Amino acid sequence: MGFVGSLVAQALSLLATLFVFAIGVLVLGVVVMFIIDISQRHDAIRRNYPVIGRFRHLFSTLGEFFRQYFFAQDREEMPFNRAQREWAYKSAAGVDNTVAFGSTQNISAVGSPIYASEIYGLLDDEMSDPPVLTIGEGARHPYQAGSLINISGMSYGALSAPAVQALSKGAAMAGCWLNTGEGGLSDHHLSGGCDIIFQIGTAKYGVRDEHGNFSEDKLREITGLPQVKMVEIKLSQGAKPGKGGILPADKVTEEIARIRGIAAGKASISPNRHSEIANHGELLDFIAHVRDLSGLPTGFKTAMGGVEWLEELCALINKRGAASAPDFITIDSGDGGTGAAPMPLIDNTALTVREALPMVVDVLEKHKLKGRIRVICAGKLITPAEVAWAYCAGADFVNSARGFLFALGCIQSLKCNKNTCPTGITTHQRHLQRGLDPADKAVRVKNYAGKIHYGVGLIAHACGVPHARALERRYVRLIQADGKSRPLSDIYPPAEQDRAV
Repeated sequence: MGFVGSLVAQALSLLATLFVFAIGVLVLGVVVMFIIDISQRHDAIRRNYPVIGRFRHLFSTLGEFFRQYFFAQDREEMPFNRAQREWAYKSAAGVDNTVAFGSTQNISAVGSPIYASEIYGLLDDEMSDPPVLTIGEGARHPYQAGSLINISGMSYGALSAPAVQALSKGAAMAGCWLNTGEGGLSDHHLSGGCDIIFQIGTAKYGVRDEHGNFSEDKLREITGLPQVKMVEIKLSQGAKPGKGGILPADKVTEEIARIRGIAAGKASISPNRHSEIANHGELLDFIAHVRDLSGLPTGFKTAMGGVEWLEELCALINKRGAASAPDFITIDSGDGGTGAAPMPLIDNTALTVREALPMVVDVLEKHKLKGRIRVICAGKLITPAEVAWAYCAGADFVNSARGFLFALGCIQSLKCNKNTCPTGITTHQRHLQRGLDPADKAVRVKNYAGKIHYGVGLIAHACGVPHARALERRYVRLIQADGKSRPLSDIYPPAEQDRAV
């Protein structure tokens, strides 16, 4: 016992010494921080409240976490609330995504869509799959597309290699397309065998020569690949209309620089517009040139600030002839997402898809071009109710970026521009990418797309139509400021229908 007691005494003495040493180090650290804080001049809080003022930054940083997981209600968060994210997560995981007791959605909020259910529903044998549509009938290689939901443009660079691989394989499994975004075509896009929409951004990444000019030879090389089905000319995007793409320097790796044709380690900033396109005529000329070089359906993507310019463009198309028209127009919503954007643009510029889509469809129908020009739309449409609204409004196809990011496991940490994404989706740090298994996430991508199809089909059947492409504006009502609902067909009376199916 004496020996054991001696050991215990020595251990307690050592612990006491370590405790005193730790206290000393802590006190010394506090003194050093106090001196630093009271001496520095760039932070008033730390200068006036040395040491204690440092907790402000800590609490601000942790605030996003606590609001998301502890304090915010299911329908409160932005840009996507917990209920939306949970639907996407459960759908991607292939588990039960039904809800019980009652809706947590405030269906009396202004703008809420209410679908007009039919009193006599359809029997199973009266339902059908949405028909396949042809895009670019005048192109040498028209594209047959049927999926109601497709993967919107997200560049390799903004996304990690495993994320792009998962999207590619998942898109092939789901039968939908994958848009490359403006960052060029990589082996990761091709790895899963899906249909590819190649996007040409203002910097011509992937199809630029050594001087940064458009390269016809590189376009022919890319569009000669059998997986590449269409070409999309990006004029602008909803998160930053009027501003080119932004990829921070620490995300421009050697591989990404090679694919884009730029220098590694330097921020990748795209011009605000295409140097070849400064008016409607030049836009139609460039579309025709790309379509002729590639043989593929060619259209453009833009955010909408109004439709006056589209009226003028349609008038010019009819003057030149329908063959001069773009094969499709992709409308990006003013509340769209991105990896990095200036706050004034992401918050307060361009119309949302809720307003822009019906306006664009009406202009095309007015000029008898709706059957010639397919309409694709995107903008926070990540659940069946939102996607169904777009088909009621007149869309031919719906794209989603963030819905598929949730399928990959995105937790909305809002770190896309920091190269520190904790789920490995938007970072090029290998230790963070390790958690993203492309094979597993590809299945989740397929499941998510399938649940969108199933859910939109439920809404269509409730409205008494056999499939989503048969939905019209009269089938959805929007809540007004007086608490009453009005059919979308009253708010935006449709012109004579010219929807070739």
